[in-house]
Amino acid sequence: MKDITAYTKQQAYLCRENNQIEKGLYEQFGVKKGLRDEYGKGVLTGLTNISQVKSFENKNGQEVPCEGELLYRGYNVKDLVKGANGKRFIFEEATYLLLFGDLPDDKQLEEFKKILVDCMEFPVSFTRDVIMKAPSADIMNSMTRSILTLASYDERKEDLNIDNVLRQCLQLISTFPMMAAYGYQAYNHYINEGSMFIHNPDENLSIAENFLRMLRPSGEFTELEARVLDVALLLHMEHGAGNNSTFTTRVVTSAGTDTYSAIAAAMSSLKGKKHGGANLMVMNMMDDIKAHVKDYHDKEEIAAYLKNILGKEAFDKRGLIYGMGHAVYSLSDPREVVFKGFVEQLAKAKGKDEDLLLYNNIEEIAPKLIEQSRNNHKKISPNVDFYSGFVYDILSIPRELYTPLFAIARVVGWSAHRIEELVSTDKIIRPAYKSLVIARDYKERVGR
Repeated sequence: MKDITAYTKQQAYLCRENNQIEKGLYEQFGVKKGLRDEYGKGVLTGLTNISQVKSFENKNGQEVPCEGELLYRGYNVKDLVKGANGKRFIFEEATYLLLFGDLPDDKQLEEFKKILVDCMEFPVSFTRDVIMKAPSADIMNSMTRSILTLASYDERKEDLNIDNVLRQCLQLISTFPMMAAYGYQAYNHYINEGSMFIHNPDENLSIAENFLRMLRPSGEFTELEARVLDVALLLHMEHGAGNNSTFTTRVVTSAGTDTYSAIAAAMSSLKGKKHGGANLMVMNMMDDIKAHVKDYHDKEEIAAYLKNILGKEAFDKRGLIYGMGHAVYSLSDPREVVFKGFVEQLAKAKGKDEDLLLYNNIEEIAPKLIEQSRNNHKKISPNVDFYSGFVYDILSIPRELYTPLFAIARVVGWSAHRIEELVSTDKIIRPAYKSLVIARDYKERVGR
């Protein structure tokens, strides 16, 4: 191992030198890096009925920025949250909507919730033999291993009939909270040397309630805590086909692979810091800000330190204020707009008013600083990641579980898009790349 480490360090310069592509060539050949133009508009690669992410509207024949909207099967997420009215949990209802295309009536919803509860179980000894076998601080990797191992227990793993794919998706949606909570419990016990509590899910509880029950030693939680987590899951469960992990799901699905492999591929995408790991970066940044800003009421002091972050003089020295801006939304992220009211409720209930003040001040100051320091083509506003980590922290959810929580929600969207891809298309997704290779004569190679 020492030899290969020394070798790779020595040879890495060749990788950098021979894989670097001049930035100007992308513009010369009309290549959209990241499949998006300079205004954040994505290259059209497919069609979907599942959701819509809206950031522009047509006025007098021109597309102009507008307040962001997120629609699930045509329903605005703001209306879904309002419709729940704090009287019922919305995640399961929205799961039905995304998978089947319509909102359920009361009877359909009760039947569906029972199916999800019935699916909340692992094969015999799975928790012991798989999840606890190789505990890791990387719960996303632990979950991915569990997903792929579950394929070994499925006799119809390769069957791509929609009824079978739907069964597999429902079982994964139901067991994701267990994979995450039990994976953390194993890590906490075997690596952190803490106590381990394995609570079975309760058939009378929602997904959000069961996650808190399985995570906490006491299994206890307040209704407000569960409601806020339920809304967080709703807002993270789907975001169009263009996000990295959902597009990954569709790409891998188009190749004809099984459900477990497709979802595992999506997990590998989501765990990236530029995607599902964004809220963790926000929390790390906030820790740094709290360590350097003494007065959360002093906007000038806050602004001065944010300028240091933008100037690559503070925090990770990348010049980024995490949680600000979005690749798609122009004027606002509707998920952040919806979520902020719940954040404020929870923060006040838990005595986190000072922390909330700091977040509010950064939300006010940071966009202005970013717009001043860079030649941006669109307005900067906070995204949902800016507050989600704060909520998880108030709920005493360990940071190792921030991205897994995202996965617990987003597996619903992945499942819907996998099914839509199988039903609607029969083409493997194979984009084009412009080759810059120049033919070389092997005979002229030095020394031959």
